[in-house]
Amino acid sequence: MMRTPRTHDDHSLKALTIACVGLSLLAMIAIDKATTHTVAHFLACLATLAFSMLAAVGIAYTLFAAWNVDRFFQRNAAVPAHFPGVTLIKPLHGTEWQLEDHLASFFDQDYPGPVQHVFGVHDANDEALNVVNALRARFPEADIAVVVDSRLYGPNRKVANLVNMLDHVRHDVLCFADSDVSVDRGYLRAIAGELEQPGVGIVTCAYRGIPAPGFWTRGSVAATNYHFLPGVVTGLAIGRARPCFGQTIAMTRATLDAIGGLAQFSHHLAEDHALGEAARRIGTTVAVPSHLVRHACTEATFSALFTHELRWSRTIRAADRLGHLGACLMHPMPYALLALLASSGTLASSGVLLLALAARQLLRWRIDRATAQSSKGWWLLPMWDIVQFTVYLSSFLSSHVMWRGRRFRVNSAGMLTLSSDE
Repeated sequence: MMRTPRTHDDHSLKALTIACVGLSLLAMIAIDKATTHTVAHFLACLATLAFSMLAAVGIAYTLFAAWNVDRFFQRNAAVPAHFPGVTLIKPLHGTEWQLEDHLASFFDQDYPGPVQHVFGVHDANDEALNVVNALRARFPEADIAVVVDSRLYGPNRKVANLVNMLDHVRHDVLCFADSDVSVDRGYLRAIAGELEQPGVGIVTCAYRGIPAPGFWTRGSVAATNYHFLPGVVTGLAIGRARPCFGQTIAMTRATLDAIGGLAQFSHHLAEDHALGEAARRIGTTVAVPSHLVRHACTEATFSALFTHELRWSRTIRAADRLGHLGACLMHPMPYALLALLASSGTLASSGVLLLALAARQLLRWRIDRATAQSSKGWWLLPMWDIVQFTVYLSSFLSSHVMWRGRRFRVNSAGMLTLSSDE
């Protein structure tokens, strides 16, 4: 049987078929690229909008905080009518930057009432005892007691130290203060005045950071002065904050007895916050006067800075989960920067970033003016804001903290347990 020869039309049909298939494949590739580009563009627009909105809310918060700074510090201080005896209780652990000067500030007080100083350590060879001996020589008339007691009641060694010192207290007013805190001469007057007010069970003090020598300590100061402090001021203004800070916790013996003593807080990470909540449960308030104390920031390396800030952020998360979640709105600059990146640098996103930078600098200026503190390295504030934002995000990734060289796990109730790898 003879094969029918292929005609010119057959070749044309084959060529047309191949061309159609090729064009279809090219069209499908083009459509797929267009679809991918459309989806990517949509997601970029969505991310830009979301980050811009978060930045806008953060800018509004920052401006509100800046407005509230003056209101907080312009409040009249309560003037004490009486000057009861006060016992200052100081837990110590090793040497610290300018430890003697910090402790000495509590001796140099414009307070006519009797003052006792009680220092506690767990180890008789603790180097901090050398500083206490120097203070004895520097203030020979001062009433000083030293307690060396190794007893522990839980993983929180600071609480154990405080409990061990209570048997040596001689006065009715108790003032607990961390060793890295320094104060001015009107400190005890401010505490006594607030503690006399009706319904007050505890007096605590907000604080600002003082940097030790070094670059990274400035990051800790920026976190303290321009994140923590405005957060406290704003939280108090809207009635959301329930603070109680270990830098100062003053109360009477009667209040301490009413809440059931200190040993119950031996498993708490944020024992200061738990102490404040206990005082509120018995119907008293926690007063926060406008009187600031100074907190030494001594983190000499980036690792030390990040570890310290991460522990602090996770402490807040353990003490107040809702408040910690709401703190996501306190970071306008990183959100504005993310919006700029998502939008590939549009003019509108650039404007949002400039507004965020301006708002943060305004807040910095208002705080520096209110606290009579000149800010060094103000141009580094955006970098510190990024570090602080990274710390905040990292606080959600784990429930472990490093404290005094030991690793602990923090449960949902804010309780400490020694990590299994210790």
